[in-house]
Formats: sequence, C-alpha cells, structure tokens
Amino acid sequence: MISIDKNILKLAIPSIISNITVPLIGLVDLTIIGHVGSVSYIGAISVGTMIFNVIYWMFGFLRMGNSGMASQALGRQDNKTLRQLLVRSMVIAVSIGLALIIMQNPLRELALWAIGPSKNVISLAAIYFNICIWGAPAVLSLYGLNGWFIGMQNTKIPMYVAVLQNIINVIFSLLFVLVFKMKIEGVAYGTLIAQWSGWAIAMFFAMKRIKLIKGFGKAHITLKWIDIFSVNRDIFIRTLFLVSVNLSFTAVGARHGDIILSVNTLLMTFFTIFSYIMDGFAFAAEALCGKAYGEEDKTKFSLTVRRLMRWGLYMAIVFTLLYIGSGNHLLGLITNNKDVIAAASPYMLWAILIPICGFMAFVFDGIYIGSTATRYMLISSFIATICFYTVYFSLESRFGNHALWIAFILFLLMRGVIQYALLNKVKSKIVQL
Repeated sequence: MISIDKNILKLAIPSIISNITVPLIGLVDLTIIGHVGSVSYIGAISVGTMIFNVIYWMFGFLRMGNSGMASQALGRQDNKTLRQLLVRSMVIAVSIGLALIIMQNPLRELALWAIGPSKNVISLAAIYFNICIWGAPAVLSLYGLNGWFIGMQNTKIPMYVAVLQNIINVIFSLLFVLVFKMKIEGVAYGTLIAQWSGWAIAMFFAMKRIKLIKGFGKAHITLKWIDIFSVNRDIFIRTLFLVSVNLSFTAVGARHGDIILSVNTLLMTFFTIFSYIMDGFAFAAEALCGKAYGEEDKTKFSLTVRRLMRWGLYMAIVFTLLYIGSGNHLLGLITNNKDVIAAASPYMLWAILIPICGFMAFVFDGIYIGSTATRYMLISSFIATICFYTVYFSLESRFGNHALWIAFILFLLMRGVIQYALLNKVKSKIVQL
C-alpha cells in the first residue's frame, strides 16, 4: 500500500465502526422494551424509530456539506473559515431542531397518519415521539460536528461519540425501565439523554480542537451564508430523491403482499450491510479529496480518486463473493420463516448485484461532497430517480417484483456512471500548483 491507501483506511475504518454503531440506539430501545412490554410497545418503538430516521436522514446535508467545506478550508490552511463553519453549522442545526420542536404536533400526526399503525401503537408511539423530539437540536448539531471532524481528517472522534452514546443509552434506558419501572417513557428518556450526551462530548472535543486553530492561517476567504445554503440546498434536494426511491421501494413491495414485502425487506439488508462499509470509504473520500481540492493539487486529487475507486472495487468483489457463498445463510440468521426464505430465492441475484453495481455511487458521493460539487450530485440523483420510476412502471406488468429490483439496481448503477462522466468537470476547477 502507498501512503494514500493508509490514509484512506485510517479514515474509513473508524467511520465504518461508527456507521455500524449508530443504528444500535434504536435497536437497544427495541430490545429493552421487547423484554418488558407487549407487542404494542415493540410496534411503537419501531414506528417512532422509523419516523426519526426519515426526518434526520433528510437533514443529512448538515454533515455532508460541513465535511466538504471544512476539508477544503483545511487544505488551503484557512483557519478563519474552519472556525466560522463550526459556528454557522451549529446555528443552522439548532434552528432546524427548534423548528421541528415547534412543529412537533402536526409533524407527529402526519407521520402517524402516513404509517397507519393500530390505535394502541399510535398512542404509545406518540409518547415516544413527544419525548425524543426534544433531542432534535442535539442530533442535528452532532451531524454538523461529525462533518466538521471528518473535514478535519478525524473520524475517530465521531466513532468515540457513537460508542459512548450507545453505552449511555443502555445505562439510562435500563435504569428507567428496570429500576423506576417506566416503559416506553423510560427508553425514550434514555435515548434523549444519550443524544444530548453525544452532543456534549463532541462539543468538548470541538472546543479543544478550536483552541489549536489560531489566527487566519496561510489563506482565508470570506465565508458567505449563501455558499453554505447553496451546498446544503443541493444535498437536501438530492436526499429527497433518495428518500423517494427508498420509500417507493417499500410501498411498492407492500402492494405485492406480505410475503414479498418481507422478502424485499430481508434482501435490502444486503444493501444496508454493504452501505455501512462503503459509507466509511465515502467519508474518507470527503476528507481526502476535499483537502486535495483545497490545496489546488490536481495530481493528488486524481491519485486519491483512483485509489478510492480501487478500494471500492475491492469491497464490491469481497461482498459479491460473500453474498454468493453465504447469502442463504445470512437470510437464515435474520429469519427462520421457511416460506419467506424460499420466496426470496428467485430474487437473490439482485441482492448479489448490489455491491458491484452500487460501489461507484458511494465512492463518488464522497468525492463530490469533498469537492463541494453538489450540483453534479443532484443532477446524477435526479436522472437516476427518473430512470428508477421509468424502468419500474415499464416492466411492472411483465416482471412484477423483479421489475422493482431491476429499477433499483439501475438506480444505483446510474448514479455512479453519471458521476463518473461528470468527474472531469470537477477536476477542471482545480488549478494545478
């Protein structure tokens, strides 16, 4: 390995650990309540977690936009912008979080209406939502902080925060549920405390890092609010397209019956597992490509892109072989329902194709975020989304659920191919030193 490969792994591995750790907060809540509550409690946690996952996913630009701009500022040694980015991202995150708290009643009612659970689940999910919504400013601020740390070439702090959050969540959830005999309120308060604790820990590290950033550095530019909003706007709209495809995938699968819905949900686990790994390399791309872009070093930028793509291909090959050899065993670990496992067999090919067709989209997302070439990301996602719906509606009558998988695989592939085609436009903006 050359030095740049070591830098990629140094950034990617802690990010992968963080990605695997983050969903555990919801899983901890579900596990605790699953041992002390009825089916309605389990359903309420599932619904509540789903609502917050969708809401927070839509505001992922708070992390992505920050990492790209911070890595570029680091590359040009612009200390003033690094400080401004941290402050302004906190202002934006807290403002959005407070807006969500203010609008919590209509937001809750709309979400529960859209999901449509039973009356018992609705009342319990509402309790969970009403408590956890107060963590919105902390969660969104932590997105901005994590993006800033990634831009500063530090993925270990987000990893430490994610691990500590889960430990705090387990401790307080168990305390409230087992000692104070609270039920869904207990796991909700445990989650809330963990969210604010994670924010406090991250802020502590950020303040320590800020003290080391003195003066203006070798270069500085005037950071305009419009630049921040422009980058975040493109990422937000792009995220809406991704949310649309993912929700449509679930909704359309449900129309084919409970068995097919279960099959699609299980096979999407293959995508989720792969995404945890590839997001780590995407985060490394954000940090390293952004820094090279800020340094205006086209040679370093191009070399970083090539090595990242090579690592992405390696991971795609490994996971393709893993899914070919152990796909059925993985399904058996997730469920023991023989009917669902049998029904999944004809669709296994599509799950096997996910890594090789999807790895470019993950890596290029990181490259484009680091380059703050967010408009090109938006264009690729828009075209890929149009492709998804066009292919599905054209093939549905003939191929049924297979049409849904064909459309999804092409959606992943198109995102990567289009961004590859646009890469020279990004490179052309770098002035070679």
